[in-house]
Amino acid sequence: MDRKKMVLLIGALIIAIGTAFAARSMFAGAGSPQAEAAPPTPKGPKVLVAQRSLPAGTIITADAISFQMWPEELVQDAYFIDGESDVQQLLGTVVRHQVTAGEPVTQGSLVKPGDRGFLAAALGPGLRAVTVPVSAKTGVAGFVFPGDRVDMVLTQTVKGENGGAGMKASETILSNIRVLATDQSTTQETQDGKTVVRAFRTVTLEVTPRIAEKVAVAQTLGTLSLSLRSIADNQSELEKAIASGAVKIPDDATPEEEERLLTQAATRPTEGATTFQTGGDVSRFQRKTVEKIEKRSAPAPAAIGVPAGKPITAGPSVRVTRGKTTSQVPVASGGRTSVITSSEGE
Repeated sequence: MDRKKMVLLIGALIIAIGTAFAARSMFAGAGSPQAEAAPPTPKGPKVLVAQRSLPAGTIITADAISFQMWPEELVQDAYFIDGESDVQQLLGTVVRHQVTAGEPVTQGSLVKPGDRGFLAAALGPGLRAVTVPVSAKTGVAGFVFPGDRVDMVLTQTVKGENGGAGMKASETILSNIRVLATDQSTTQETQDGKTVVRAFRTVTLEVTPRIAEKVAVAQTLGTLSLSLRSIADNQSELEKAIASGAVKIPDDATPEEEERLLTQAATRPTEGATTFQTGGDVSRFQRKTVEKIEKRSAPAPAAIGVPAGKPITAGPSVRVTRGKTTSQVPVASGGRTSVITSSEGE
């Protein structure tokens, strides 16, 4: 083989090997997954944002706020910055202006207990604050704290007729009332991570204007007591309101508007149809006492044929049956005795 053919053969062999390597690389690259670029990590400090919609008057709790990364160029001086603000100091504060979910919480949107206007900010729209006196016995032994919900019970003595002894009665006059403060404290006091339970003398409640008038009158009638409600009661009350049609949500309402309407319905204080108990329902001795009082105070049956106010002398009488009760009634007749039986309602 001459030299020219040898060079051509070697060149063809080199081209073939290069083509094989190129094809192998091409197929291997097509079969391997393409690496995706990771999204850029936001750079900036962590700011405090609302985890859910916080209407005005909402008391801040640990699950309502949290820190989240925020673009550095959008951070404002009014934001709460992680590492510079203590979230524990913000618990118990009240939202002054509504904060939507995911929106940064600003220093001007919160009011701390003791600050001017705190109680007014804690009130819901159209509601009022009233204060009632309580004791350890009527205030659930101090286990009522700001933010809890209670029912109000009125205990009084219903006087009998003609100055007779009265009957004890107790009734629930108000339901689902939010506690704003106990004495002058609007927060729960804790020591070593435990809630401090203390007796208090007054409780400030959130009510409607009409209920405020009811409370003012109820304080003059008898003793007011508080009955602590379960947290689960709010959900059941809300379901009843939805089923009865008392809560109507527009079809085009946004999730934030729907949540706001449901929250207002679940936290609205109520009045009206309530339960009650009397001394006769609790004690058979008081029931018997009341029956005796009613018998003694009942007017004597009028004598047949005798003018009103004229004394009745001994003489004939008739037997009168009213329902299951039979009584002997004297009558003014010519000396004859008659027996008359009549039924009540005839």
